[in-house]
Amino acid sequence: MRSSGILMHISSLPSPYGIGTLGKEAYEFVDFLKRAKQTYWQILPINQTSYGDSPYQSFSGYAGNPYFIDLTMLCEKGYLENGVCELYNWGDNETKVDYATMYQSRYELLHIVFENFMEEIPDEFEIFCWEQREWLEDYALFMALKDAHNGQRWQLWEEPLKFREENALEDARAKYSAEILFWKMTQYFFFEQWHKLKSYANRQGIQIVGDVPIYVAADSVDVWKEPEQFYLDEDRKMIEVAGCPPDAFCEDGQLWGNPLFNWDVMKEDGYQWWTRRIAYVSQLYDVVRIDHFRGFESYYAIPYGEKTAKNGHWRKGPGLDLFQCLKEKLGALHIIVEDLGYLTDEVADMVKGSGFPGMKVLQFAFDIRETSNYLPHTYDRHCVVYTGTHDNDTLLGWVENAPEESVEYAKEYLRLDSTEGYNWGMMKAVWASVGDTAFVTMQDLLNLGSEARMNTPSTLGRNWLWRATKEQISDELAERIAENMNLYARI
Repeated sequence: MRSSGILMHISSLPSPYGIGTLGKEAYEFVDFLKRAKQTYWQILPINQTSYGDSPYQSFSGYAGNPYFIDLTMLCEKGYLENGVCELYNWGDNETKVDYATMYQSRYELLHIVFENFMEEIPDEFEIFCWEQREWLEDYALFMALKDAHNGQRWQLWEEPLKFREENALEDARAKYSAEILFWKMTQYFFFEQWHKLKSYANRQGIQIVGDVPIYVAADSVDVWKEPEQFYLDEDRKMIEVAGCPPDAFCEDGQLWGNPLFNWDVMKEDGYQWWTRRIAYVSQLYDVVRIDHFRGFESYYAIPYGEKTAKNGHWRKGPGLDLFQCLKEKLGALHIIVEDLGYLTDEVADMVKGSGFPGMKVLQFAFDIRETSNYLPHTYDRHCVVYTGTHDNDTLLGWVENAPEESVEYAKEYLRLDSTEGYNWGMMKAVWASVGDTAFVTMQDLLNLGSEARMNTPSTLGRNWLWRATKEQISDELAERIAENMNLYARI
């Protein structure tokens, strides 16, 4: 069935309190998607962000981002007084997230919530803690210890805690019991609101596509808890780290810095780490998009301490063996694979063998620096077609900044008309393609330029900021999108 969706992260939703949340505006966006005759809402990882504010670098692969807890809903439940949120600073630009201000104001308010929460802890909280104990106990302890160490990464903690000696952990649980309870509370409220929103979306015929990074952050509870699953030395230091090699787009390559998996250990225990992870996210989302899928066939390893990605080398990954194991344990999986980047015949064979649809990104079709199979006439039905991803410029930004030859090629190939807007012509090409599923970004629907770009890889300080305003998500826009869905039979 031909279908379509919109890519916009929760943080980009309008809200009066500095960042998008799981509250009223999220429900209104679901209604917008329904009016626009969409099937999917694609978001970025919902995990708690760490330094740099990237949803792809999280303190936990399981915990939700406390920033997304809707404060108005907490007021309605009596955990905050009406009007108290307006007393806090949420930044002075409704189209950008101010993360420094967010950190200060949001956690101060959540600690007020905690004081009121402790007066009468709901029975549902105890049930939640029991059901999620496999990850929640260690996450809450980890976050309490990070606070106690002024945010210091766990690799620098005193050795009994760094190496998780049981006596040290027991002492910490007793010493920081209140702080541990606070972090459990944040997850209780997050997932209470998340599941209500997802249920509402599903009732409206909207499916949620969630994003799962291939790697986890070095400073995460995931690595602290199970270091044997990662490529570390005896002192818990990384030996090599993840990244991408130099290419036509980045002469130094991309140095991500994530710890690499110890695939030999993972294979020996039947990929239990990945089985738990995929089972968990498959409950959170209707469809799972796995980031950097080619890294399962072979991955780029960079010696720890390098300043660029130039001196890395390729290592073999688990390939289809992992996904055959997952299917045996979990059954049918609803997965989209991000098969972008440097692709070999072996990677193409792995994607085909998995049976999962891969991605086609229209912006990549016209780049004169590299040949590609992203031109629409090369697509087959079993793929997911995008105008661009969170790592791309907006379409209007691309038209403004891409090499002139590439832009002229796109205009000729797609017969773009400046009257309707080059972005709309390119979106129509995605919707008109034979690919079963098509995604466009909210920024492109809103005719926005590079100022609304979500992320520029290998840069810091100006990413993950963009937000839509309430006025932009209009009935008129929904009607225009719906007309195109009728035109291109994506309903």
